[in-house]
Amino acid sequence: MAWLKRHGWLVAACLVGLALPKLATMIGQEFYISVASRVLIWALLATSLNLLVGTGGMVSMGHAAFFGFGAYVVGIVALDAPQWSSAPVVLPLALAATGLLAFAIGSVCLRTRGVYFIMITLAFAQMLFYIFISLKGYGGDDGLPLAKRSPLGALKMTDDTVFYYFVLAILAACLVVLARLRDSRFGRVLRGIKDNETRMESLGYATFRFKLTAFVIAGALAGLAGALMANQNGFVSPNMLHWDLSGTVLVMVILGGLGSLWGGLAGAVVFMVLEEVLTAFTPHWQIILGLILLGVVFFAPRGIAGLFARKAQ
Repeated sequence: MAWLKRHGWLVAACLVGLALPKLATMIGQEFYISVASRVLIWALLATSLNLLVGTGGMVSMGHAAFFGFGAYVVGIVALDAPQWSSAPVVLPLALAATGLLAFAIGSVCLRTRGVYFIMITLAFAQMLFYIFISLKGYGGDDGLPLAKRSPLGALKMTDDTVFYYFVLAILAACLVVLARLRDSRFGRVLRGIKDNETRMESLGYATFRFKLTAFVIAGALAGLAGALMANQNGFVSPNMLHWDLSGTVLVMVILGGLGSLWGGLAGAVVFMVLEEVLTAFTPHWQIILGLILLGVVFFAPRGIAGLFARKAQ
């Protein structure tokens, strides 16, 4: 009973997630199944960034580079090697390729700290953005359309409900893995580095190696989110690598709760709902969102997830 009281909101969220396609069909609003899939993909991207910012204290403004790169892996494979475009092949490929990219970029960026780290991650992201714009064989700045979603055996991935449950399963698996990481020695060391890196170094921890590992994991998960978004949209664009997308995801993390396992999910849901509601009233909805963000920073610094955690105590 105590466990249910503490995690009741989480159980309710899981039940709503599982029942959402059925509920949307019952009210004749199947469109929201596709919207929900998009929210879950944004949640995965925000969760990956939260590992860097909230747990590791590494504020990156170039996280969109991995998101867009993962999407382009799907698009390029579908165009040049369609025989390898099935989901069990192309999604792990996007995960691995983006992880290697994150390793290369992180090996350079993590030699800096503070505002220099922010600026160098931004620089790398913009470099990749302009590289993909110049690739005319893959659409250039017009983007690259996909003929179909990556197939998965007998499952009908073109069905929005099937694709929704597929994305939901991937997000749930990633959250379980990240929960285990957070509670492991790796997670405790990473939080220690965020609080006082010099002290952790004096205790004998190879802080660079821990930070690079976190950077690679976050980048790989962002690439997986990008691969899923490419399938969701049926389209890949250089705008998926632009720095303003990194800023959007950072806003989601702050709204949801820095360092919270559920912060990315909460932030993505709140952000997308606010965008949907506020755009109905004014084209300048970002101003209202900015005020709400200021309110969260001042009055709920632990974010939306922090508010639920406080009520459960």
